[in-house]
Amino acid sequence: MKRIILKPGEEDRILNGHPWVYDNEIARVEGHTGPAELLPGEIVDVESSRKRYLGRAFANPNSKIRGRLFSRSKEGVDVGFFKRRIREAIDRRRRGFDLASESQRIVFAEADFLPGFIADRFVGWPLADVLAAFGEAALPSFKETAARLGPPLSWIGVQFLSYGMDLRRAEILQALDEVLSSPDPATALAIGGPAGIVERDEAKVRELEGLELRTGIAAGTCPEDGILIYENGLPFAVDLLGGQKTGHFLDQRTNRALAATFARGGRVLDACCHTGGFAIHAARAGAAEVIALDVSAHALKAVERNAALNGVSELVRTREANVFDALHSYGRAKEHFDLIILDPPAFAKSRSALEAAIRGYKEINLRALELLGRGGILVTCSCSHAMDEGRFKAVVAEAAVDTGKRLRLLDFRYQAADHPILIGYDESLYLKCGIYEVI
Repeated sequence: MKRIILKPGEEDRILNGHPWVYDNEIARVEGHTGPAELLPGEIVDVESSRKRYLGRAFANPNSKIRGRLFSRSKEGVDVGFFKRRIREAIDRRRRGFDLASESQRIVFAEADFLPGFIADRFVGWPLADVLAAFGEAALPSFKETAARLGPPLSWIGVQFLSYGMDLRRAEILQALDEVLSSPDPATALAIGGPAGIVERDEAKVRELEGLELRTGIAAGTCPEDGILIYENGLPFAVDLLGGQKTGHFLDQRTNRALAATFARGGRVLDACCHTGGFAIHAARAGAAEVIALDVSAHALKAVERNAALNGVSELVRTREANVFDALHSYGRAKEHFDLIILDPPAFAKSRSALEAAIRGYKEINLRALELLGRGGILVTCSCSHAMDEGRFKAVVAEAAVDTGKRLRLLDFRYQAADHPILIGYDESLYLKCGIYEVI
């Protein structure tokens, strides 16, 4: 087994829980007989300069992240290892989720000690079957849909974002299927094997790892027309093959439910709406009017379908536009809203892009605040892990000062609990969601 030896003092961050070894932290790599070169995806041990054992990692000489720790002990990696880690991750989610009816992220990479591997489990039915049974009209509840169509199926959306995981793709897919398909007497885990596993490996981080981009059905089948899931009791069509990331952003579902409580009777703008998660929740909660804004025509078609499935088409209007341009045009037109949701894509995908991102976040928050009067609610989000909570709150505060508005912070939230935050690994805390009232 090769060993990565760190430079003096570089072990502190790892001892505090961070799972990455960067290229500039390494003093040398040793093999059995002397200096050695790392191979992509191989397993290595990591030691401090004083030979303190720090853990076992997947190596990658192609990446600035030379090692991704997956264990603090010298354990081996095989199908049994992946089954154990996946089972543990799913079992943790049993505490707060109904796995029989709720879609959730069942593996969140480093936060579940499987660095670079993500698995989202979607629970529902083929959309074509739902439409054949109920038509294009508003759909009934999950319980009523199950009574008509039978128990729901499940599909898994996966991403292999590190070389070590991608090299072991076959073992991981086997482990995932076996854990979900076979009950475990020790944990009573039996939630049903997936009808299909869809791989969505178009993320640019794969290129940084030296991996090709890839997408398609990895196992089983997946309806080309999409599937239907229920989120907070509301139906949503999900495109597992063509939607963003793994098809649906599960991380915002608790924030969507809370934001909707401020929508009743008001005029709502859902900016960067994607497939309408916030917009549909607001309309179902009794908003007088909802405008769903996005730069993607494909996303807006999904919004319109989801509005129809929820029986709120008359309340939801879509607008295809750049968020900066649209907010500016609303300001020039003296438009007024009672609730504005800002959920843009990550403006800062790395710390080097942070300064430009700060300007972008300030701009959209400033423009949004100009459209809100006293009592208006701003729900503002950042999914850039490089934008920490303190800096994000400061950006919102600066935007308020520049618009002459006073704000009251009603709540500050993060990603849903199935996207766990690992202490010591700040990158796992990526989603920030502030709810402010103009006073």
